[in-house]
Amino acid sequence: MINQEENSWDVVLAEDDKDDVLIFELAVEKARILINLRHAIDGDKLFLLLKEAIPDIIFLDINMPCKDGVTCIAEIRQNPEYNHVPVIMYTSYNHSQKVEAAYKNGANFYLLKTESIVDLAENLKRIFTVEWKRYMYYPPINQFIVGN
Repeated sequence: MINQEENSWDVVLAEDDKDDVLIFELAVEKARILINLRHAIDGDKLFLLLKEAIPDIIFLDINMPCKDGVTCIAEIRQNPEYNHVPVIMYTSYNHSQKVEAAYKNGANFYLLKTESIVDLAENLKRIFTVEWKRYMYYPPINQFIVGN
């Protein structure tokens, strides 16, 4: 559920496809996760949102204009202001090269996009069960991809 309550998650979704943003929002509603969703349409806008307020978690598309997701994750992990924020790659690319680049650059999970809102909701529940506000979690590579 998209909400402004204090106990909700502050989430930034960097995604240039409006349909994928809508599917994400519907899946969050279905999963009954309280979030305050901020949206960036590209990698440059992502960093403007990060300067406004540091979120609890970032969902990051790989294929975006201006800066792609792999470039963004590398910049996030190099910046001491943001390097503690969990970053979930949110993508339709299931190529080993992209997965490896995201993993090596410090992504916390690699969430595959799905056409099914129910499947995405279940995958989001898995991601939000991690106690991100208490510690950073980096799964082993064999548990890195969600939705496979």
